Amino acid sequence: MAPIAKRSLSFAIAVATPERITKKPRAREEWRSLSVPPVELNLALTLLTGQTFLWKQTSPGVFTGALGPHLVSLRQTPQDTLYRLHTEFPGAKEALREFFTLDTSLAALWSSFSAADERFAAVAPYIQGARVLRQDPVECVFQFICSSNNHIQRITKMVDFLATQGSPLGCVDGQSFFQFPSLEQLSFLTEKQLRDAGFGYRFPSFLFFVAKMVASSLFLTLSCRAKYIVGAVETLRSKESGGDEWLKSLREGSLEQATAALCTLPGIGPKVAACVSLFSLDKHDAIPVDTHVWQIAVQYLKPELAGQRLTSKMHSAVAQAFVSRFGAYAGWAHAVLFIAELSSHQKLLPSHLHTQRKPRTSKNSKRNEDVVSL
Repeated sequence: MAPIAKRSLSFAIAVATPERITKKPRAREEWRSLSVPPVELNLALTLLTGQTFLWKQTSPGVFTGALGPHLVSLRQTPQDTLYRLHTEFPGAKEALREFFTLDTSLAALWSSFSAADERFAAVAPYIQGARVLRQDPVECVFQFICSSNNHIQRITKMVDFLATQGSPLGCVDGQSFFQFPSLEQLSFLTEKQLRDAGFGYRFPSFLFFVAKMVASSLFLTLSCRAKYIVGAVETLRSKESGGDEWLKSLREGSLEQATAALCTLPGIGPKVAACVSLFSLDKHDAIPVDTHVWQIAVQYLKPELAGQRLTSKMHSAVAQAFVSRFGAYAGWAHAVLFIAELSSHQKLLPSHLHTQRKPRTSKNSKRNEDVVSL
């Protein structure tokens, strides 16, 4: 068989445009019941709050995304969540239930969380249905390499570009969707193609971040994301069992083992490893910690940490504070408390539960809620 030539950037961009998509979705099927009430699954609070960047709101109340090679739309109703298939998908309901971890009861978890923590008990009634996803580990790894020290709009642009390297699944309401690319498909990308597609820092925002981060090890992460994507692909493809199977095997061990293994991949440190562990590897006690989660911990869980720097040691201290308070599913409590801190979601809360924020001091400052914490 002749070797496959690497695709050029021009092709990668062209394939993202709707007119170049040759694979048409099959005739839309009827809406079907997922048999889950809104108190157990709220689509917006689950799909649009930083766990995944691959699902899109395609019309009011409707969210569309790919599960493997299958294109699915979801719609919230006052009593249920409905799904509609755009491609043939045997076992769709079971796959969706696994993706949303619907065998885990929010009611049972939240009852124990509310008994353990006053802040959780106060905000939980206004953020019902926020769940933790169980994503494909390869998808999760590359989404969160893109997310590190980044804001949501830019992360979404990067993830969308990576997705165009996969097989097209069709258009829904004018938006194009792709099966997330395999490691082999991702291996066609070069660092230059990634940098040209925005996997680097542009002026003047680059200078602003340099000024803030130059004394920090985070600067290396900021300046090398294209290299990290390429390096992570190469490292995963070199695994004897294959990168996909290697990542899935991490579901069987402990959180500590998964974290150590993930941190051997280029571009992954403790926070990204915690995100991947929580959102794809069944590590429900994983706690992604950054400055926002640090502030939650200081204000509500461990006030004695106030005034200290967020080091690797403090990362562990914050994670342990969450686990001590909330137990084996602490990551789920963390997700709810994080959503409650987002300025974009505080409108869901009564005013007496709003977090008081310091005024911005620079017109260049990014909004806190735009920098991904989960």
